[in-house]
Amino acid sequence: MKNKILTLITASFITVSLLTSCGSSVKENTEEDEEVSVQTLTVSDPEYYTRFKGKGLSINVYNWGEYISTGADEGTLDVNSEFEKLTGIKVNYTNYATNEELYAKLKGGGATYDVIIPSDYMISKMINEKLVQPLDMDNIPNFKYIMDNFRNQAYDPSNEYSVPYTWGTVGIIYDKTMIDIPEEDIDWDLLWNEDYADQILMFDNPRDAFAIAELMQGYSLNTENPDELEDAARKLTQQKKIVQGYVMDEIFDKMGAGDALIAPYYAGDALTILEENEDLNFVVPKSGTNLFIDAMCIPSSARQKEAAEMYINFMCEPDIAFANIDYICYSTPHQAAFDMLDEDVRESPVSYPDSQFIADKTTVFVNLSDDANLKMQNLWTEMKSAEDETTNKWLVPVFLVFCIMIMIFVLIRRHIKAKKDIF
Repeated sequence: MKNKILTLITASFITVSLLTSCGSSVKENTEEDEEVSVQTLTVSDPEYYTRFKGKGLSINVYNWGEYISTGADEGTLDVNSEFEKLTGIKVNYTNYATNEELYAKLKGGGATYDVIIPSDYMISKMINEKLVQPLDMDNIPNFKYIMDNFRNQAYDPSNEYSVPYTWGTVGIIYDKTMIDIPEEDIDWDLLWNEDYADQILMFDNPRDAFAIAELMQGYSLNTENPDELEDAARKLTQQKKIVQGYVMDEIFDKMGAGDALIAPYYAGDALTILEENEDLNFVVPKSGTNLFIDAMCIPSSARQKEAAEMYINFMCEPDIAFANIDYICYSTPHQAAFDMLDEDVRESPVSYPDSQFIADKTTVFVNLSDDANLKMQNLWTEMKSAEDETTNKWLVPVFLVFCIMIMIFVLIRRHIKAKKDIF
């Protein structure tokens, strides 16, 4: 899989500052002569989107938090609203925080979704368990914009079940005013540094958390070796005494507000928060990291498959793909959207690292066996449970000792009083 990704990044991508704008836009002058970014929407085949108009259809879309353009910023597109206006199809849009949360919802059958956007290894797992269904690519002509490097990936080798949406890497975001370590020296052990106890956040999902521990221990991010998984769990257990909390989307707010100093983070989210807080910096640790791909799929239980395929095709319209990537600041596998980005973004070492770095320092998750997944989940649960016990582990014994001392004291007092009564 790595080799297929390598050619994505050409030699023209050079190292530039991390603090870059996330996108490009059309400019207009306001009455005050200030430039305002204005995004526009043109679709390639307007007639295609009229198929379900007036039929009262709705689709349920389940996506990561903060992972689509909402029109919240002046001049940007509200993607779901634009889709509704164009097609007459209502979008019921909800969020999840982890792949495991998404999987549990689908596996449990407690809710029905028409479009989901899981990550690579989870897509493979869902394909194997028949939780997602094949796509009719005749209904998704805009698949033509997906770069060759992101087609035929190991998680969906025939491009039958998914359409790539974003990709990126995992690194560390930290407060550079409080942590005086040269950027080139930063590695994952910073998350275990006791000097920053109670100022460290950690991912609240087993796959990402175990990957970090596995990198530190020199193991593959896709190891299924029980001994190596147990060793990674011990490493995470060592960390928990200095961890402020296990979180996901909350990382953005906590780091932005200065409530923590260090956290693992996804590159796209990191670029967004760096624009808002100049005290923060983001770096991919020198020992390596995970490279992930998120893609759009249709669950087997979907009720509106053709409307869902229309939504996926809409997400691949160049103006929409650009609007999304401009807003969320992740890396795009969409050639037309990539071409619309500002040059400094296309050359950013965070958003689009060079091919040599990707070859030497990144690994894409693959779906682990059921036994390995169960082993990891059990170790994670045990570690988290032990964390809950750590705070209170001395409470019961201390209380018992205190009660015994009180009882001894009361018995001695009674004995002394009895002796006085006798004499």
